[in-house]
Amino acid sequence: MKFALATYEENGIQRSAIKLNEQLFDLVIAYAAANSNSVEKPIWVYSITEAISQWTCFSTEIEAFAIQAENLAKHGDISPISETCKILAPFKPATIFGSASNYHEHAAEMNTILAAKPDSSPYVFMKATTSVVGTNADVILPPETQKLDWEVELGVVIGKKARRVKKEDALDYIAGYTVVNDISARDLNHRTDYPFKHDWFRGKSWDTFCPMGPSFVPKSCIEDTHNVKLALFLNGKQMQNGNTSELIWDAFEQIEYLSSILTLQPGDVIMTGTPAGVGKGIGLFLKDGDVLEASAEGIGTIRNTIKAETL
Repeated sequence: MKFALATYEENGIQRSAIKLNEQLFDLVIAYAAANSNSVEKPIWVYSITEAISQWTCFSTEIEAFAIQAENLAKHGDISPISETCKILAPFKPATIFGSASNYHEHAAEMNTILAAKPDSSPYVFMKATTSVVGTNADVILPPETQKLDWEVELGVVIGKKARRVKKEDALDYIAGYTVVNDISARDLNHRTDYPFKHDWFRGKSWDTFCPMGPSFVPKSCIEDTHNVKLALFLNGKQMQNGNTSELIWDAFEQIEYLSSILTLQPGDVIMTGTPAGVGKGIGLFLKDGDVLEASAEGIGTIRNTIKAETL
């Protein structure tokens, strides 16, 4: 069956939720309804971050519960949460990794000349976890940039420690997926005051520069990691239209590469790359009031409004 996990806020308190048939149900309430004789509840009921951090321990139990929850919802024994509740990022990532120029057409629109794949390896950068916000949150446009840009990406969520994993085994280390919009200040990605020409930290790690969500979808709910449609709309107009089948370095190859350098941890997120259609390619950049909708098929859509920072 298909389901997802999410985090929302009610009266200033963070609560966990399960998504069934496009509706969100409070996870604690649903678990209590399904287990009326149980006094104690497992930790994953209270925190999606905790659930993912111990995914190998909890995933089977969570998937079995999802079937129970679906039956409860079908019979009206649990009610959806209020639509006015604030949806947060589904969990707090341990670390965020990004893969640059990982679609050929995107590399071309950025005037990036790539080496032949056999002579190359993924170009990986890191993004601050403090940049994460949820759907419907504002993306703050700082006065230091004039070239704020968008990048819809499939976020792959690691489910267990991974060290020197071969690509053939990589799927076993994935917990699930989410949608990420890798907001980038293009004019801050470059430096002229140092011999080091690229500054990915300065261009990508500002507060609110990583909208993520709207939920976490377990891998069992996505048939093929490498056949997921990606789309991004700006003020209702489609700007990006891609598919993870077009990745240069697929998600499994990225896991193999990263785990050859360090140990990937449960809760790590790999932003796998963005397809063509970013603003820099046509000289169009974000301004105050713009609305972005980034989506991945089978996972959902995150919607964010650009808000100019007032000093």
